[in-house]
Amino acid sequence: MKAVVLSQPGAVGVERLPDPAPAPDGVVVAPDGCGICGTDIHIIDGEFVGTTYPIVPGHEFSGEIVAVGREVRELRVGDVVAVEPSIFCGRCHFCRRGRENLCENLDAIGVLRRDGGCAELVAVPAAKAFVLPEDLPRSWGPLIEPVSCAIHGFDLLSLRIGDHVLIYGAGTIGLILCSLAVHQAAGSVSVVDHNPARLAGAEAAGADHAVLSADELDRPERWEVVIDATGAPAAIQDGLRRVRRGGTFLVFGVADKEAVASFSPFRVYNDELRIIGSMAILHSFERARDVVRAGIIDGDALITTRVALDDYADAVSAFRGGDGLKIQVAPRA
Repeated sequence: MKAVVLSQPGAVGVERLPDPAPAPDGVVVAPDGCGICGTDIHIIDGEFVGTTYPIVPGHEFSGEIVAVGREVRELRVGDVVAVEPSIFCGRCHFCRRGRENLCENLDAIGVLRRDGGCAELVAVPAAKAFVLPEDLPRSWGPLIEPVSCAIHGFDLLSLRIGDHVLIYGAGTIGLILCSLAVHQAAGSVSVVDHNPARLAGAEAAGADHAVLSADELDRPERWEVVIDATGAPAAIQDGLRRVRRGGTFLVFGVADKEAVASFSPFRVYNDELRIIGSMAILHSFERARDVVRAGIIDGDALITTRVALDDYADAVSAFRGGDGLKIQVAPRA
C-alpha cells in the first residue's frame, strides 16, 4: 500500500509499505479521507510529546472496512466507519477515575505510536470504529473527530443558555465551536480572527459578530465564556482580559509546549475566574457522529480542499499558510 511516512521530524515522504492485517479484535479500514490539523503540524515539526518515528500521520479519518479480525462480530466488510483515534489502557489512575483522555499510557492512531489514516489502508481496534449512517456524505466522516474534541470542550464548559461567548480563531475548530455555541442557545457568539478571509465563514456559522480584533466589539461588561482555538499566547493573553467576573476561559487550541502566556493571578482570585483546558476526546465520539448527521455542523462549508496522498507535503504547506479551512487527504483518489 501507499502511505505518507514521517521518518523523523521534518522528513515527510510517500512510501510503499506492507498491507496491514487486522488484529483478532480489529479491522482494516480503507480511508476515504483524512483531515490535516494543527496537531499534525506539531508532529511533523517534532513538537508533540510522545510521538515515535517513523509514523504514518492522520487521526481524523473515516472509510470502508475491507477486513475484519476473527473475534469481531459487530462489524463487517463494507461498513463505512469513522475511527476514534485515542486508545486508553483502562488500568491507570486516570482511566479508573473516568478521565481516560488523561491516560498515563495513552496511545493515539496517527499521533503517538500507531500508524494513522494518511494511507490506503490502516489497521484499527474494532472498538474504535463507529458505523456511519448511509445518508452521511462520505467526505464528512473525518469531521467527526474534531467535532468530538469540541464537544468534550463544551462538556467541561457547562455553557448556560444565554451566556455570551467570545471565540478566538475562525479556522475549522473555531467554526465548529461557534456552531455548537449557537446551537446551545448562547446569548451571543463573537469570533475574532486576524485573517479577514475567514470572517465570512464565522458569520455563516452563526456568529453575531466576526471581527479582526476584540477591541472592535462593544461589550464593556465582557463575556461569560471566552475560548481560545488558536494556541497563540498573544490571543490567550488578550482573551483572558475579556472574561467577565465569574466567567470561564477555555484553552482549546494546541500551543507549542514551551509557549508562555501571562495573566493576573489577583484577577483570577478576585473575579473567581475559571481557566480550564480541554484535551482530545472523552465519551464524545458517538455524540459527534449524531451532531454531524443532524447538520449542526456544515461539512461542505468546512471542507475546502481534498488532495491525493502524493500531494501531502503541498497540503501541509497550504495549511501552514492559512489557505482555506479543512484540508483532507483522499488516499483512495
